[in-house]
Amino acid sequence: MATTRLYLDWNATAPLHPAARDAMLRAMDIQGNPNSVHGEGRAARAAVEAARRQVASLTGAESAHVVFTSGATEAANMVLTPEFRMGRTPLVVSHLYMSAVEHPAVREGGRFPKAGIREIPVTSGGVVDLAALETTLSAHDKAAGMPIVAIMLANNETGILQPVAEASRIVQAAGGLFVVDAVQAAGRVPVDINAIGADFLIVSSHKIGGPKGAGALVSRGEVLMPKPLIHGGGQEKGHRSGTENTLAIIGFGAAAEAAVADLDGRNAEIGALRDRLEEGMQLAASDVIIHGKDGPRVPNTSFFTLPGLKSETGQIAFDLEGVAISAGSACSSGKVGESHVLMAMGCDPKLGALRISLGSTTSAEDVDRAIAAFARIAGRRKLAGAAA
Repeated sequence: MATTRLYLDWNATAPLHPAARDAMLRAMDIQGNPNSVHGEGRAARAAVEAARRQVASLTGAESAHVVFTSGATEAANMVLTPEFRMGRTPLVVSHLYMSAVEHPAVREGGRFPKAGIREIPVTSGGVVDLAALETTLSAHDKAAGMPIVAIMLANNETGILQPVAEASRIVQAAGGLFVVDAVQAAGRVPVDINAIGADFLIVSSHKIGGPKGAGALVSRGEVLMPKPLIHGGGQEKGHRSGTENTLAIIGFGAAAEAAVADLDGRNAEIGALRDRLEEGMQLAASDVIIHGKDGPRVPNTSFFTLPGLKSETGQIAFDLEGVAISAGSACSSGKVGESHVLMAMGCDPKLGALRISLGSTTSAEDVDRAIAAFARIAGRRKLAGAAA
């Protein structure tokens, strides 16, 4: 009898939450276009607006400040632009500053030219260097335009939480705009756009148990907004044209509501399971390196290096053990390359690293199974080294 596979790659995508599945099944009976004025259209619009309120609740925002997109990558490309408007008044943003550990969707720089992008270093612990941020912004040429700064709340590889509230104060003092990628943090730690002090937040549906193909750009207000990325019929108050993906948006909203409900309870249990996992790995292989272990992290993520084991080899080894894990970001067309996050932290990226990420259905038995798989893989590594 085949052993049931174990899924421990929730940071890549979370399995569809039952609440999202149920909401989407009901939504299949909604026939209207949410932009039509007849009864069917109004029913679709009501469902979209209910989901908007649910996503707003996840981020501490006003529902009117949520713009639905096809995902976090589109939201990043939408907000990372040199062109903004304050009402009808155009604003010029001359440079984009980002931490050196941002997700590839942000690292590409959106609509900024490469010459207008600059990285802010991080410490060996993977935390953005606030002194370097302040020094860099103090040297920014305001006559050329405003600065915009992008710093993620939780790193997708290490799970390290960034001091975004402190960064916000530095950005505000420099007269800049602040964008926070909250994709890996939403649903795992409390996220409040006002407490963070972000002008914009980026969130994704499939990271919290919603369907793939939906995301949102959340703003602190309605007056300051980026130039639209997608033009057409003027949906989403003119910020993102194209008929709304009603089915995915409804699933996104239901997943957001479920994620808020789980924040106080299940996430504390997941943190305990992550600690159990890391303790078990350290017992099985004393030389395992757990990146970011001594700093604040989201509760579900462990990013580790087993010296002598390449990322590709380790990922395949776990897969053969029936355990699905990742070698880092899953957003590079399946490629397993050197980690820019490890490089930014001063580690040798050639060492490779693996990421285990837990979720709401992960059990203690699952964790123990992952530890056992890790122990077997670590043991084979030692045998291979002895044979060599």
